[in-house]
Amino acid sequence: MTRPWNFGAGPAALPEAVLRIAAEEMLDWHGSGMSVMEMSHRGKEFMSIIEQAEADLRALMSIPSNYKILFMQGGAIAENAIIPMNLAGKNPKIDFIETGSWTTKSLKEARRYGDVHIAASSLDPDAAQGKYTRIPSFDEWRLRSDAAYLHLCSNETIDGVEYFDWPDMAALGAPDVPVVADVSSDILSRPMDVSKFGLLFGGAQKNIGPSGLTIVIVRDDLLDQAQAACPSAFQYKTVAENGSMFNTPPTYPIYIAGLVFQWLKQQGGVAAIEQRNIAKAKLLYDALDASQLYVCHVDPAVRSRMNVPFFLRDESLNDAFLAGAKARGLLQLKGHKSVGGMRASIYNAMPIEGVQALVAYLREFEQTRA
Repeated sequence: MTRPWNFGAGPAALPEAVLRIAAEEMLDWHGSGMSVMEMSHRGKEFMSIIEQAEADLRALMSIPSNYKILFMQGGAIAENAIIPMNLAGKNPKIDFIETGSWTTKSLKEARRYGDVHIAASSLDPDAAQGKYTRIPSFDEWRLRSDAAYLHLCSNETIDGVEYFDWPDMAALGAPDVPVVADVSSDILSRPMDVSKFGLLFGGAQKNIGPSGLTIVIVRDDLLDQAQAACPSAFQYKTVAENGSMFNTPPTYPIYIAGLVFQWLKQQGGVAAIEQRNIAKAKLLYDALDASQLYVCHVDPAVRSRMNVPFFLRDESLNDAFLAGAKARGLLQLKGHKSVGGMRASIYNAMPIEGVQALVAYLREFEQTRA
């Protein structure tokens, strides 16, 4: 079977090798006589799966020993409520850097639980296309030195803006403020110095596995800051103390995530996959920049390697473009409904051959419309 190239933003393509292993093990995991979906989450079989997944993730990201890895449910959207319930219990002040659709959603949710301050924003309300195309420079940031935490999104999946420099909080006058980052769409795509953050979180359905699993990596000293009303199943301290087993975790997504972690190790780890991602992104952006038909509005200094939004200068051609792409096995290229245009998500699982096929089609479509 020839599989098409899936450029979906999430749920996104998984490595074919991972899918084949999962298919082989569907009815009988390692001679247990059970599918992973049928196992007790407290049985020795599943315990070996989750323990290996946690160990592999810790190794891949070089996560220090004073950080807990939590396997939770609800996705990043739910985590936007769970985080302030956990971190703003003793101090309600929450700072945000607004760089796109996801930080906008996050700060609106956080306002339910704390005193939100937008420390910097890159919103251009007058832009016809691409209202978020840059990251505010650090000298634009106006942080509160006594905030409970600073929230940012390392990669804006919808708007295609990615951080490549992390803030020096001491230099910005807020040395004691921990940084919280939504890393849903670029986790494991490049090395990240976890020690620069108080908490990292993300939904799994972009670079890790199927939807239903949320990864939280949280520093030990932030585990006991929760609001009294925070539900027990969402309290980081409770989840950590119970090894992510306070309630039944999303067992099958954890299993698939573990297979993805093993696949990443076989590819040479995060540093090796970053080089592939750089090459894929360069190939696609170079093609867009050389075109007279397509345009990418994002500042080249912060263009995402994972999500590439672009527009056709003649938007009356959008439907024809998408139809031609589908006919060539190039799927899910339509941009998010809130911004329009096109978007190619080229996560770790997308091989360079898929990007080459897309670039060939971009050129073919432009030539036929010249």
